[in-house]
Amino acid sequence: MSLIRALSKELQARSDDSLRALFAARPDLISPPVPDFSALAARASGRVSVQRALERLNRPEMQVLETLHLRTNTDTGHSASGATLKRLINGSTVTALERLLHSLQELALVHRAEPPHGVTAAAGRQRYYLPVGSLKDVIGIYPAGLGRSYTELVRLQPAFAQRVVQLVDELHRTGADISPAATPMEAALSLQHWTASPAALHALLATAPDRTAALLARFGSWAMGAVPQAQRRASVLHEGPDVGPVDWLLARGLLVPLDAAHVELPHSVGVSLRGGFVIEHFALSPPVPQLGMTSAALRRNAALGAIAETLRLTGELLHAVREQPLVTLRSGGVGIREMKRLADTLRIGLHEAGILAELCALGGLLRLDVDSSAWIQAPQLEWLALPRQEQWLWLVNAWLASERVPSLVGQPVSGVAAAQAHRGPAGTAINALSAEAQRPDAPVVRRRILEILDELTREASAADGDAPVLDADAVLERADWAQPRMARRFSSLIRGVLAEAEILGLIGSGALTQIGAAVASDHPDEALEILGEHLPAALNHVLLQADLTAVAPGYLDPELSEKLLTMADAEGQGPATIYRFSVASVRRALDAGQDARGLLDFLREHSATAVPQPLEYLIEDTAARHARLRVGPAASFIQSEDETALLELLNTSAAAGLGLAQIAPTVLVSPAAPREAAQLLRSLGLSPALEDSGSAVVRLRRSIPAAGAARPVYTAPRTAPADADVDAQLAVLRDGRPPAGTGSPEGRGAAGAAGGEAATQLGLETLQKAIRLKQRVVMNVVDSLGNASRETVVPVAVTGGRVRVFDPAKETERVLSIHRIIDVEATEELLQ
Repeated sequence: MSLIRALSKELQARSDDSLRALFAARPDLISPPVPDFSALAARASGRVSVQRALERLNRPEMQVLETLHLRTNTDTGHSASGATLKRLINGSTVTALERLLHSLQELALVHRAEPPHGVTAAAGRQRYYLPVGSLKDVIGIYPAGLGRSYTELVRLQPAFAQRVVQLVDELHRTGADISPAATPMEAALSLQHWTASPAALHALLATAPDRTAALLARFGSWAMGAVPQAQRRASVLHEGPDVGPVDWLLARGLLVPLDAAHVELPHSVGVSLRGGFVIEHFALSPPVPQLGMTSAALRRNAALGAIAETLRLTGELLHAVREQPLVTLRSGGVGIREMKRLADTLRIGLHEAGILAELCALGGLLRLDVDSSAWIQAPQLEWLALPRQEQWLWLVNAWLASERVPSLVGQPVSGVAAAQAHRGPAGTAINALSAEAQRPDAPVVRRRILEILDELTREASAADGDAPVLDADAVLERADWAQPRMARRFSSLIRGVLAEAEILGLIGSGALTQIGAAVASDHPDEALEILGEHLPAALNHVLLQADLTAVAPGYLDPELSEKLLTMADAEGQGPATIYRFSVASVRRALDAGQDARGLLDFLREHSATAVPQPLEYLIEDTAARHARLRVGPAASFIQSEDETALLELLNTSAAAGLGLAQIAPTVLVSPAAPREAAQLLRSLGLSPALEDSGSAVVRLRRSIPAAGAARPVYTAPRTAPADADVDAQLAVLRDGRPPAGTGSPEGRGAAGAAGGEAATQLGLETLQKAIRLKQRVVMNVVDSLGNASRETVVPVAVTGGRVRVFDPAKETERVLSIHRIIDVEATEELLQ
């Protein structure tokens, strides 16, 4: 029977609660809704859906599934039970395996099957299972890290097939206990039998050169390795005391060359090295890491310090960008020179400046101005006026939801990322705010890492007042157990995510903080309450010194810090910033529209000490020499010999929008563009002549106020469908009603697509099975004119939406598009 049809019958026999649990674990099965159980089984057997389901399995579940895959044959229906798998999984019990198999059955990754042909009556009372048909494609060619069999390697590797008979004969002549062979397939079976005994293989390896055991240990988790000139080195039987471990293994067929640079450890050799087991190390519980401890007070202080520093630097960065925007490169992102200027302004390292700029951009505090190709502060920015704890939550929510990884800035660009972003060669550094820092799976990985940190913290037996210190290795070890299929994603991002979490105060002194635990458990209000209670209030005063400096005794109010930066230059790092006054810095404040009196009044108001006389003299003397020459903005001028008419125009309220200013009795200036000014004057009944010094056309441009940055609100990724969607899907499956909305053309199209999905999967399953078993099939094919015909062919390969078939009647090969095939039936089924 078809695997999809068998799974469909099993799903139909389930209870509603069981189906609800399935939809919660695999929400993609009902998105979009399916019309019947056949379509549901087809989608559950699809490669993409199975791959998503496997990413959520833990290590023991994956080990059982891989062992079941190796022990069964979906083409012949040869199934396996828990007792069968126990002999292949070291340290397992039948009870534990039955429980795991039942869990996999609940996920629709395996289904119940008939016992294999010839089992005894006692064995027939056991539960037997088969995996879904697409599992082989999803797991890959090395399930459980084991290689392919000798027979498969002979079939797929022509170079190995040419020399395998000679290899077996040479081994037989040198005294090896191996049967001679006349054909490549017989030689493969001889090698398979020769290496199947763990005791015999270990006895053979006892005579191997030094370092052979260490070399084979590298194949413990993966069957393929890199060896220079593998095929040439395998062509000679190496003997003597100077032979190396690689040549020794190649000469005896214990390693099989795949190409000029790679070798594979065959299946039987790998199993024997594991003592005859497919899974050598099996554990139902996750590993417990050895963790150090830190005090809760140290953890809290480190986190609060990091949060306060991040908020201070964020405010300074926004001020710096307002003064001088960050110009982008033509290839995208902000270059090293521009980031170096920003880092010097903030008095931090280049990498830290890149991470901070990324945090500001993903939080919407910075935006890219398309006209100037520069990053500027977002207009009408609400963040500046928020309390400090809410500013922090703004950044954390944006970080959790963003697909960008700030810590990638400065790291080398991988070959894949360079190709996807159409950038330069791999190895160049990732620029800040560039496309290379994009990772679509970043929100999922971040969330999972925080959950693992929370799990390890809760599990650690810490004394009162202590907290476990969690490093990247401990998190990776737990992630590799909890979701082994996602281990590579975790390993590429883990250290960067932990560094970003420390900057945001989710980690302090290497330990998960209270606010980090609240964020990990999706309780942001609790995190705000904790932070509001412990985060020190911002200071509203400085200490003025006689050496023309102002010392901040702690973290300053952002508004006070920003005003100080307009009249003084910041020095040093950390909260106790020193602000140095100079002629240039005071002139900068005067240029911004302030005067000497206003500056002195501001300093007296916000200084815990009196204003030193040298500072007072500096401000007054600089102001006295300031503004002897005045420069202002003017986009257009209005000139007339009629001074009375100009005065009337200057004082009329209808022209107030032009912002007119008189610079001479006969000249007015305006910040408005010449064409706008002329248009308004014409609306007042005047007849101005429009002049343009460059003789260029002056275009009217409508000014559209830019929208302010919206406050980011993070919601954890939904892992289960809504109850209403599940109820609707169950009603469709049980009552046979079409899914809601199928009365519309769009709905009918979705329902038809879901029904077609089942037919397509069933057809592909039949074709792939016929290819593996070299069977003939009967196809109902439609030509370009819509005429249907039934043809008996032998499918050869399926790829890219096409199937290559051999027509035995015409003795020719041809290629058919799958969408032209109405149905496929195996000839064996037709003969029954």
